Amino acid sequence: AAPPPTPKGRVAQKRTENWSDLALPFSGRPAILDRALAADSGFDPLSLADSKVQLYVYREAELKHARLAMLAAAGWPLAELWDTGIAKTFGLEPII
Repeated sequence: AAPPPTPKGRVAQKRTENWSDLALPFSGRPAILDRALAADSGFDPLSLADSKVQLYVYREAELKHARLAMLAAAGWPLAELWDTGIAKTFGLEPII
């Protein structure tokens, strides 16, 4: 069987640690952050993740909170737009 094709371009290049790759250039990369996760820029200044499992738990929590924040960012303007209509439906005086 033929060997698999090698990736071309940036993927084939081995990345080295550069000061601009780090989230905090003046501090070192924590040992647990080994670039295995996508967008890993070495940000754990308090060294909260002491194992890979804890790192994945924190990552899932961050994704969940980011999604809720995006929903809130979309929902707030909609609530402002629909305030008068909703208030009239319930027979209330609109606040805005």
